[in-house]
Amino acid sequence: MELTDSVWEIIKTNSNVLDGKVWYGVKSTKIFCKPSCPSRIPNKSNVLLFTNPDDPVKCGFRPCKRCQPINEVVSDEIWVAEINHILENYYDQNLTLAELAILAHGSISHLRHVYQSKTGISPSEKLMQIRMDKARILLLNSNRSISNIGNDVGIPNNSYFIKIFKKIYGITPRQYRAKRPN
Repeated sequence: MELTDSVWEIIKTNSNVLDGKVWYGVKSTKIFCKPSCPSRIPNKSNVLLFTNPDDPVKCGFRPCKRCQPINEVVSDEIWVAEINHILENYYDQNLTLAELAILAHGSISHLRHVYQSKTGISPSEKLMQIRMDKARILLLNSNRSISNIGNDVGIPNNSYFIKIFKKIYGITPRQYRAKRPN
């Protein structure tokens, strides 16, 4: 099915006119919803339409935890995997817990509670792990400046980036880079 202006308007206004007839998947989050879902409106270019509720699942999308498009509750394990997917794909952006909750289609408090209970760490701690892992790789495999690498991994404040890196690895980013083989 094609994403026409009229279908897009139904999604933007959260109308239930097409509920049970059309489902939309969001490519960036791999979540699918019914048109009346009250979650944040996705970028139109990230939307795929489906006329059968089994099709998004076959394409690797998971049902929205908020609107439950196929009337099934999403397990906490699947939701945590989706949260990790979002963290891996948006680590370089200013990703607050509120924004993460919007992208994962859940509430802030429930997301934090479920994530912590399933992983033993907070979503913010996981995000920082991802950022530091990406920074470590960039330090070893590029000649970008330390401040550019901090910015690339979502930490534009250079002194904060250096402080966090040193706290985690015990040495500064410059010292870490000096250890790479020539």
